[in-house]
Amino acid sequence: MRTRIALAAISALFITLASACGSSSSPATPTQPTPSPTPTASGTPVSVVPGASGLTTTAYSPGNVTVAVGGTVSWTNNDITSHTVTSNSNVWDSGLIGAGRTFSRTFPTAGSFPYHCTIHPGMSGTVTVQ
Repeated sequence: MRTRIALAAISALFITLASACGSSSSPATPTQPTPSPTPTASGTPVSVVPGASGLTTTAYSPGNVTVAVGGTVSWTNNDITSHTVTSNSNVWDSGLIGAGRTFSRTFPTAGSFPYHCTIHPGMSGTVTVQ
């Protein structure tokens, strides 16, 4: 008799647990809230194109970029030769940027900032900050 009562209790417990596990009010896969506003990639990319030393205004691609005040521009050297990104008024200078390397600069004030490569002066571009 005790065995039947114990088996009945275990069966009732098993049925209760099984039915509780079968239903859920939360989704199977947790979701992350979407940030507002949606973040964007940091920096405006500019490429130093392959063969840039023999080029002029097309050596930086794009050569002329526009960013908001506080925006960042990131130049990546995709050439096999080292280059620089140097403002025409000597406000900034990247130093040598080797192949595959990147230089970034944040522009805190509005204005027009022409730049060039000190090694290859024909290479030029402009950052416009609005």
